Amino acid sequence: MAGLLAARVLTDAYDEVTIVDRDELAGSGARRGVPQGRHVHGLLARGQQILDELFPGFTARAVAAGVPTGDLGELRWFFNGRPLRRASTGLVCVSGSRPLLEAQVRDAVAALPGLRLRDGCDIVGLVTTEDRSRITGVRVHPAGAADEEVIPADLVVDATGRGSRAPVWLAELGYRRPAETRVPIDLVYTTRHYRLRDEGILHGDLSINPVSTPSHPRGAFFSRIQDGRSVLSLTGVLGDHPPADERGFLDFVRSLPVPDIFDVIRDAEPLDDPVSFRYPASVRRHYERLDRLPAGFLVLGDALCSFNPVYGQGMTVAALEALTLREHLRTGLAPRPGEFFRDAARVVDVPWDISAGSDLSFPGVVGPRPPKVRIANAYMSRVQAAAVRDGAVTRSFMRVAGLVDPPTDLMRPRMMWRVLTQARGVAPAPARPVEQTTVGD
Repeated sequence: MAGLLAARVLTDAYDEVTIVDRDELAGSGARRGVPQGRHVHGLLARGQQILDELFPGFTARAVAAGVPTGDLGELRWFFNGRPLRRASTGLVCVSGSRPLLEAQVRDAVAALPGLRLRDGCDIVGLVTTEDRSRITGVRVHPAGAADEEVIPADLVVDATGRGSRAPVWLAELGYRRPAETRVPIDLVYTTRHYRLRDEGILHGDLSINPVSTPSHPRGAFFSRIQDGRSVLSLTGVLGDHPPADERGFLDFVRSLPVPDIFDVIRDAEPLDDPVSFRYPASVRRHYERLDRLPAGFLVLGDALCSFNPVYGQGMTVAALEALTLREHLRTGLAPRPGEFFRDAARVVDVPWDISAGSDLSFPGVVGPRPPKVRIANAYMSRVQAAAVRDGAVTRSFMRVAGLVDPPTDLMRPRMMWRVLTQARGVAPAPARPVEQTTVGD
């Protein structure tokens, strides 16, 4: 998705843009290069707004393809085992599968003039000038070909995800590797798709989301998606992983802080077997701190910063970075890597503070906890408690989480008063016992 969004803005500035992808991109199913693609995906509200800006009519086309939508603040949210008070936010939740959302964007990008798609190609390395001061292209190895080939380029953008080899490539060219900040969370998603025998059991709700918190670490996201299907992703952290076998999967569902999801799936038709995806740690690569970089080379998306996926930030941050790239391209000059990375770092700062900072509220997560993090986590626990009673807090919280409004909106005097008064006496719900389930229950 990061590469597609980068390609969209690059077509405004370059006569020819080539997308290189290792996967064969025919079809619309989950693919090998996106191992998280089978699981619940969140397109945050700001991401939906940007996609509608870059691809006018994106949301309308998604709806026409059968994707259900709803207001972000009117979903069934649970924090610490307590339901949040629902509130209209004016923000659209687009509840489609990752393969469908990606296919919608890819089709729109492929229709752009000057766009060329090279799938089934491994990217082997970078091509440089003799003095290694400028990147002039990439070496690729097409599937089934005996030899490599060179694709020349005035600008190379690495959007190859968490496994990006850019740090290694830079080191091989004599540059420093970027420093990394890691927040280990040891997250596992385990996901299964269903067809509900009676959608009335949801009472019109788009999704049910008991969110993982320190008081209730087991979490889940259950969403209606396209084609009359629903998807359930269970989340477990710090070694408490949701199993992929039938009995273990159902036991985990029954152990969630609330019974709502089990009540929905107990009579639903499973469409596939559970499948798991492991995410060891959030990783931020600090290219903005490098004092020397080759010209003609940028990095964005998960290759720049990979976020704990339960916060749903990845696609939206990639979209924000694409807008940053567009601003640099509007100068009429090739983007300067140092300037781009400094601006991209400012884009990453807020979502990183939200997700990585929140993960540090789990006592078992290893990492420094400066006063800023401890104070923010203490206040956010009160925000979540206040939102159980006060829809205005829910509205503001969801708009910040959706990356539409700045976190400072939650700290305005009137909002702080609401939070501190409404949070009094709201304790986390008692943990539910883990019950053993027999297959067929």
